[in-house]
Amino acid sequence: MTADLAQIRRIQRPHPRLVKLYLLAALLGSVSTCGLGLPVALIALIPLLIRYNTLRYRFDDNGVGVSWGWLFRSESYLTYGKIQDIHLNRGLLERWLGLGTVEVQTASGNAGAEISFIGLTEFDAVRDFLYSRMRRGKGLPTEGAAAPAKGPSSGAPDEALAVLSEIRDEVAALRRQLQKGPSGGGSQP
Repeated sequence: MTADLAQIRRIQRPHPRLVKLYLLAALLGSVSTCGLGLPVALIALIPLLIRYNTLRYRFDDNGVGVSWGWLFRSESYLTYGKIQDIHLNRGLLERWLGLGTVEVQTASGNAGAEISFIGLTEFDAVRDFLYSRMRRGKGLPTEGAAAPAKGPSSGAPDEALAVLSEIRDEVAALRRQLQKGPSGGGSQP
């Protein structure tokens, strides 16, 4: 079941549990690298808290966007038609906290995601919503939608069938000529 735009549009910020994830990640990172623990974790946590407090998500009729930063503001916006792939990532700590990250990729050639929606509790609904909008933006039928009409009214399938029938007949004629051989007799062993 696909979430509607009104439900998804209400998601404008990451869930507050993302702060706990950042704190745990900073603590584990500082303990595992230098053993200094809390002082290093607090210093490492400052940019993460700034990012959390300024992180904003935008879902509208044409696309999706993410923005963050105080001194150096970063903004990314993608239309639904440019979305090539969508990934849902949930690490061990994220699963424990009930969070997920939805990563959106384009055909830009970057190895990583173009936009990441970090700290979501509605990650399944966001992923499904983006898939349905991505398919609609590419002119593909969404799940549950009727397939495009085929038949005499559209013309294209009948034209393609006629061309394929001509090709079949020509291949059959060439096969018969090859089986007769150069002298017009039967096939040679």
